[in-house]
Amino acid sequence: MEPDQVARFEQLFAAHYGDLMRFATRRVGADAAGDVVSSTFLIAWRRLADVPAGQGRAWLYGTARRVIANELRGRERRERLGRRVAAHADVAADDHAGAVTEQLRVRAVLGELAPGDQELLRLTEWDGLDVGEVAAVLGCSPAAVKVRLHRARRRFANRLAAADRADEVRDRTVRPIRLPEGNAMS
Repeated sequence: MEPDQVARFEQLFAAHYGDLMRFATRRVGADAAGDVVSSTFLIAWRRLADVPAGQGRAWLYGTARRVIANELRGRERRERLGRRVAAHADVAADDHAGAVTEQLRVRAVLGELAPGDQELLRLTEWDGLDVGEVAAVLGCSPAAVKVRLHRARRRFANRLAAADRADEVRDRTVRPIRLPEGNAMS
């Protein structure tokens, strides 16, 4: 590679490594995020001529998104195999029904949305990409991103409000236990 290409790659790496690590960590966890980001930058190194000037961040996010999709498909295959093996073994599973935090509540509501809505909200709200960058990542126009983002935000807000109402109803409908007459504890 030419020295100016090496310098361009180093600049892309320095400017976007941290953002891509956070992006990948949220999607595949800390264990696999390093591999995803390494693969993304390896692709960028090999295809540096394809990285558009001024759109490097969006190009990297789009590439990372495809690498993540591959990782998730592989993970799903491994999980299916694990379930088949576990079906034939005596394995006790831990109970993971702990306290629900705000982050888990938001993730649950986000998970109810269509995958396209989830990706739009993650790219804009969690990763801080602007409309133009999201358009480049998704391969559509900025106008389309604005419309889709508005609708996705509205659907998210409606689902979050519905979840809040359901929680309030559940909290109000707790009934005391009544013992039958004659069984009073003294």
